[in-house]
Amino acid sequence: MTLSRDIKSLSASLFEEVRRMRHHIHKHPELSFKEEKTAAFVTSILTESGVEFRDKIAGTGIVASIKGTHAESDKVICLRADLDALPIQEKNDVPYKSENDGIMHACGHDVHTSSLLGAAKILNTLRNQFSGEIKLIFQPGEELLPGGASLLIKEGVLKNPVPEAIIGQHVMPEMQVGKVGFRPGIYMASTDEIYITVKGKGGHGAMPHTLIDPVYISAQLIIALQQVVSRWAKPSITTVLSFGKVIANGATNVIPDEVHIEGTFRTFNEEWRAEAHRRMKDLAKSIVEGMGGKLDFEIRIGYPFLKNDEQLTNFLINEAATYMGDENIEHLDLRTTAEDFAFYTHQVPGCFYRLGTGNIDRGITAGVHNPNFDIDEEALKTGMGLIAYLGMRKLESL
Repeated sequence: MTLSRDIKSLSASLFEEVRRMRHHIHKHPELSFKEEKTAAFVTSILTESGVEFRDKIAGTGIVASIKGTHAESDKVICLRADLDALPIQEKNDVPYKSENDGIMHACGHDVHTSSLLGAAKILNTLRNQFSGEIKLIFQPGEELLPGGASLLIKEGVLKNPVPEAIIGQHVMPEMQVGKVGFRPGIYMASTDEIYITVKGKGGHGAMPHTLIDPVYISAQLIIALQQVVSRWAKPSITTVLSFGKVIANGATNVIPDEVHIEGTFRTFNEEWRAEAHRRMKDLAKSIVEGMGGKLDFEIRIGYPFLKNDEQLTNFLINEAATYMGDENIEHLDLRTTAEDFAFYTHQVPGCFYRLGTGNIDRGITAGVHNPNFDIDEEALKTGMGLIAYLGMRKLESL
């Protein structure tokens, strides 16, 4: 209990400073793999805090290191935050509103980064109370393929030595501030991007018999591809196929030469994922060519499914309950959203949990990727304190 009390006290004393960090990052958002100023801000905080780090990893990534002095140990735990923002125009009228036109921290990465900076200060203060090393990963490009996690892994962030575990947290506006959520086992879906071009022969809409209509073909194709979900996927394997962009660019009486379609495919099984890719391509080819058209069908492989190591996650659930109380721990449902933290979980034991940031009474309810997204900033206390506590407790258990 002494450790939790110490960390809660430090979190309270650091709150205003970490809130200012969050405001600075929120006001100056940057898109994926372009987080130069954000990275410079992070390194300035680490420098003034006396925390060692390496920067410019995978472009704008930073890995800091805090070594405990309690006793000799070669064990390593990683804690991760992400740096990038989204191409969204913010609608909030707040003092820390984004100053970068058309860019916004609408997914809470400003919260993740400022919380991990707060955790760095806590861990550095308490380094005489733990043994081993805690690595803090400030990762670029979570929102954009191929995902900054995959690039950091290629650059050896999980080597020399291999960490015993990696822990990450993510805002959840649907969850009330002061609560956190966990799910052992498979938690989030894989994600792939689909890009289709259907080519035909355009012309006057009043003379369809002289044309090869790519709009009609595309309509048939979009409907037929749903067989992947409704008839080919096992009911036990959750699968989503959605198309969110269709561009024909004709007119009321003009059939275009081609139609562009973009969508996403998500599931939780790698063998089925590969099979579904093949089936979609084969079905699309047969439909389009059977109707006289030509097809370009590209699948850009995205993030794998995210699996929370069950032993690690159950350990962290118990520790979180000790830190916060059983009543503040929630069980998470399976999600078909995706996260590049998944790459880490396929390399080392990982746990990705949710940080409650909503407040119904204050009207703070907008979801992520929404121009009105914001948080109850009391969540920063939990955000910095809990991840520091979990990192220290996991090291202590090794």
